[in-house]
Amino acid sequence: MRAARAPAGPDQVAPASVLTSDPPDLRLAGIAVATWLSALATLHLTVTRAAVLAVVAALLAAALAGHLLRAPRTPSPRPPGASSRPANMALRQIAPARYGWVGVAVLLGVVCGATATGARLVVRDAEVLRELAAERARVSVELVVRDDPRALRGPANRPAMFLLRAELVRLDRPDGSHLRAPARLLVLASDPHWQGLLPGQRLTATGRLQEPQGGDLTAAVLSTNAAPLTHGEPSWAQRAAGSLRAGLQRACAPLPPAQGGLLPGLVVGDTSRLTEEVEQDFRDTGMTHLNAVSGSNVALVVGLVLLLARWARAGPWVAAALCAVALVGFVILVRPSPSVVRAATMGAIGLAALALGRPRAALPALAAGITVLVVLDPALAADAGFALSVLATSGLLLLAPGWRDALRRRGVPAGLAEALVIPAAAQVACGPVVAAISANVSLVAVPANLLAVPAIAPATVLGVIAAALSAVWPPGAEFVAWLASWPAWWLVTVARYGAGIPAGTLPWPGGVLGGLLLAAVTVILLIGFRHRTFRRSTLVVVLAVAAGAIPVRLLAPGWPASGWVVTACAVGQGDAIVLPVAPGRAVVVDAGPEAAAVDGCLRRLGVREVPLLVVSHFHADHVAGVDGVFRNRRVGTVLTPQWHEPAAGRAQVTEVASRARVPVAPVTPGWSWRDGSLTLELLNAAAPLRGTRSDPNNNSLVLAATVGAVRVLLTGDAESEQQRELLERLPADRLRADVLKVAHHGSAYQDLGFLDAVGPSVALVSAGVDNSYGHPSPVIVDRLRGLGVRVLRTDLDGDATVVQRPDGLAVVTRGAGRGRHGSRRRGG
Repeated sequence: MRAARAPAGPDQVAPASVLTSDPPDLRLAGIAVATWLSALATLHLTVTRAAVLAVVAALLAAALAGHLLRAPRTPSPRPPGASSRPANMALRQIAPARYGWVGVAVLLGVVCGATATGARLVVRDAEVLRELAAERARVSVELVVRDDPRALRGPANRPAMFLLRAELVRLDRPDGSHLRAPARLLVLASDPHWQGLLPGQRLTATGRLQEPQGGDLTAAVLSTNAAPLTHGEPSWAQRAAGSLRAGLQRACAPLPPAQGGLLPGLVVGDTSRLTEEVEQDFRDTGMTHLNAVSGSNVALVVGLVLLLARWARAGPWVAAALCAVALVGFVILVRPSPSVVRAATMGAIGLAALALGRPRAALPALAAGITVLVVLDPALAADAGFALSVLATSGLLLLAPGWRDALRRRGVPAGLAEALVIPAAAQVACGPVVAAISANVSLVAVPANLLAVPAIAPATVLGVIAAALSAVWPPGAEFVAWLASWPAWWLVTVARYGAGIPAGTLPWPGGVLGGLLLAAVTVILLIGFRHRTFRRSTLVVVLAVAAGAIPVRLLAPGWPASGWVVTACAVGQGDAIVLPVAPGRAVVVDAGPEAAAVDGCLRRLGVREVPLLVVSHFHADHVAGVDGVFRNRRVGTVLTPQWHEPAAGRAQVTEVASRARVPVAPVTPGWSWRDGSLTLELLNAAAPLRGTRSDPNNNSLVLAATVGAVRVLLTGDAESEQQRELLERLPADRLRADVLKVAHHGSAYQDLGFLDAVGPSVALVSAGVDNSYGHPSPVIVDRLRGLGVRVLRTDLDGDATVVQRPDGLAVVTRGAGRGRHGSRRRGG
């Protein structure tokens, strides 16, 4: 986007800026994009097909170049005053030649991308490695760590798992022979000794090989439960960085958990102590990029140095030198792993060109950097972080200058204008990739990132100072970290309130097609906004939609639906059921496998208080998300079954409740509870069942809930043994219900007589998308539908709600963020 600049008067000096309004130089963009896309496509091909693609592109490039060289030279344009017809003919001859050479450049980019990637495929698809991975062979390998180990967050009662990327040096096969190949492995380890490894560390490990998912250069996955055997020490840079990172963690330890976990992520990309609450809030508001070392983070750090250098009237070479020192220091601090070097390259290219006083060279330098990086490491072509780094820098170079100038013309000071447009341009440029990954578009991302701008630089700079002081003066580091906690508090607050805004995100198609669709919409809007009529029309439409939608959303929100009586939350492969008590108050039965999922469901339902949390049994898929129920909510009491196994699940529930000072009480047979229009009744027998296929499942709490005039039967994970016991012991009227929460995620372990006795109009099935258990059972689903039951599945329908209406029951689902409505008369 180009915008005109008012010339500086004789007594006026144009302000220095990190942004330029000069027209961008796009000559190298074609070869960069072609290299990138061809590498991405080749990652999904075989070596033979990659070679064919490279040869075909090379032949086409040679043929086109030969044709252009043989074409007659264009005559020089005639001098002024001469006939214009020959000159116009000459210009018409110049254009095809120019576009022809652009085509040659694009084809050469395809050759580069396909050739570089094909050479790596020879190693990735080596027959020996593929056979060993297919056989799940147990091997001993010598590796070099390529990146920081990453802890995989999971249920608290399961061992932590660590994921890291490594390069194979030597592989010893079961028959005693060995293999040497520079293949890339993905290591999945459970031993805690893997956590402290540094990039560049050499080690030996044993484990089983597995086949990779594909789509990158990973040749195999090594699964191991053993500790690694290290050889030697990492480089001095890695040791220094590790010491500073550990010092920063110690300095942040006394801070509140939200700020103390965020600061290391903001400064050095260390999110090991980031709380799930903050992580989810940042994800909902499009601020996740602040917790990772990306090109935009590097650009902010180096850009701040550049602004200070120009404020001090330093020359271009001095400014470039200061930027280089700052960049090297920052890379060492965050560890110079390949991903960090990539981000530093992307973030520094544009600013380095600007510091040297050649802003028009920034985009060609970016294009050259893309080409070189993809040729050196073709796996970057499929890396979402690489795409975000490139797009953020491109937004800085292509979009931000025009936006900055537009604000300047309207009286906004230069520094404030740049502070506003830089995050906005990066967010708009990165939007298609974010939408492709998350399948939604955040409406609060741009304002949230704009509000975050004032706090990013102070928090980052103070965090870097705290890390440096931690090596020589730990008390001073703690004091500086405390100062940094205040801007970090602002970031946490912005994310929390942004995530709580109703309809803050809109559903959007995910995957490649969704990303391309949003990219097309973005381009149309950017081009259209250059015309006044389009701007005014768009503004009128937006205001009309806001004027109509916002009051409706605030006064009569579409979710939760009016008159709802029960909701099955889409929490993955687990259970979380919500029963309303009053506006903002609800009973929750089970908490699902992840805290963020159940918290998100309760937020969408507007639940601020949980007078009663019922745990049907202690399996992880029902209790591992218990933290999410307590998040920013008041919980009255936690009720648990008398069957206390598994012990790890019980310990997790007890620990979370104890931390919140909430009583935990085992429920006894005959228990009942009433609050407002909600009544709960326990149907379990006095004696527990023993010796069943799964005693914890078959001693689940079975509750009959009555909400208004609707009866809901909640069966936990009760299997056929417990269902048969209930059927034999209880009279028919106590089992009959309008709504049935199908037991054990709709598994095949159901008693068909029990289903017939309940006779529901609606059945709720909680199951995870593409779960490995095959839940729900097609036989059970068909049986229920054969009885005339409306079956709602959280894996297909998302959050599923049953609504009471004068003419019967209705269902409202929120699958993939969309509200779908249907109704069913009771007893129909």
